[in-house]
Amino acid sequence: MNFITLIFTALALSMDAFAASLSCGCTMDNFKHNHCLLTASLFGLFQGAMPLAGWWGASLFSGSWLDAYGHWISFALLAFIGGKMIWESLHPEGVCPDPEDSFKLTNLLTLSVATSIDALAVGISLSFLGSGIYFEAAVIAAVTFGISYLGVHAGHRLSHLFGERMETVGGIILILIGTTIVLDHSPLL
Repeated sequence: MNFITLIFTALALSMDAFAASLSCGCTMDNFKHNHCLLTASLFGLFQGAMPLAGWWGASLFSGSWLDAYGHWISFALLAFIGGKMIWESLHPEGVCPDPEDSFKLTNLLTLSVATSIDALAVGISLSFLGSGIYFEAAVIAAVTFGISYLGVHAGHRLSHLFGERMETVGGIILILIGTTIVLDHSPLL
């Protein structure tokens, strides 16, 4: 995966973490820097760990059929996750329902896992494509950390203006990335 594609993948994956952190930031009466750091750290950690888990799990299942169809599997996973992100952005259920509990460790851990499931699928896709994972996971974690930090901060300042819309953008980007993977491996092009 080239660096520009990796950055766009990381940005797309971080959109649901951005939406969650933005929502949590909206619940802060008084801005607290440690809330931004804790939220960003947990979201970044899980967004970086999940591609590793997906890559390692998928690397156990290598073979010629994966070489022939891995790009289609990658497309299907990315299109599914992207479609799910778009669906969820259009049908919001509320990310942080209890404003007083938004920054409790258990709630942040739950949000971290929930927002990083997409990254697990990306790790599987990268394994099928024969791509590396350590640098990619580090970039995904770093981008998510930055986006989540900004999300909490912006949420405190801007309320819910852009939360669900950003998740829609992330879903569209994942679908476009899946499409380019298929086009890059198409024998007709």
